[in-house]
Amino acid sequence: MARVTAGVTTSHVPAIGAAIDHGHTGNDYWAPMFAGYEWSKKWIAEEPPDVVVLVYNDHASAFSLEIIPTFAIGCADVFPIADEGWGPRPIPPVVGDSDFACHLAQSLILDEFDMTIINEMTVDHGLTVPLSLLFGQPEAWPVRVVPIAVNVIQYPPPTGERCFKLGQALRRAIESYDEDLNVHVWGTGGMSHQLQGPRAGLINQPFDNAFLDNMIENPDALRKIPHLEYLREAGSEGIELVMWLIMRGALGEHVTPLHRFYHVPASNTAVGHLVLDVTPGL
Repeated sequence: MARVTAGVTTSHVPAIGAAIDHGHTGNDYWAPMFAGYEWSKKWIAEEPPDVVVLVYNDHASAFSLEIIPTFAIGCADVFPIADEGWGPRPIPPVVGDSDFACHLAQSLILDEFDMTIINEMTVDHGLTVPLSLLFGQPEAWPVRVVPIAVNVIQYPPPTGERCFKLGQALRRAIESYDEDLNVHVWGTGGMSHQLQGPRAGLINQPFDNAFLDNMIENPDALRKIPHLEYLREAGSEGIELVMWLIMRGALGEHVTPLHRFYHVPASNTAVGHLVLDVTPGL
């Protein structure tokens, strides 16, 4: 059967993609941040998964304010790169796994999660920046990707509890697939940041580091964080962290941290990154 072997969290700051695309990764500003991903790039090159289930949020590229699904799953064979206003990033299209994605959609819906099924979708920096951080600039991405898009743009976003339970259901769905697949689940977005208003530029390092601690040691504490606490402590865009909880719910109770990285600032946000190994059978 398919199995979840690891989880990855990472921020998906659009300026990171621009730094990669324009060859700025080695300059004084960006080099310390990209150094934090060197371990992960080596690790995943040595033990690549077959499929990455990548949890992210769309930034008004595939979905406008007219239609905003709370949870959507991409079931296409290929996902073109979105034009976010300055042309698509110069990277390969993202290759999906429609058979596996359709199985996940069926399993999740029958498990009482109302997933929106997307058969045609462009993907923006929320999905492509994490791929670039882990895989660099290949001619073709070395893994298939099943995108899961989460609404954290317009109120009300889903709760952390609901996201964690979706992760648990996602693991059940993956393990019920009868093909032998090595699957990673990635949760992207965050950490603390605010893009507008009087608190624009907010970064809360104590909150972020406590969140990283609890992702490893006590995810149950994170399930209960209300929306207002994310807003107060992590800024208006800090709610993206609920997407990490989908990943964490999919890993089971026991994980082994393989790599942890935290850096400020990258553009106007804090960058957090974890690689978590799944303890077999737990």
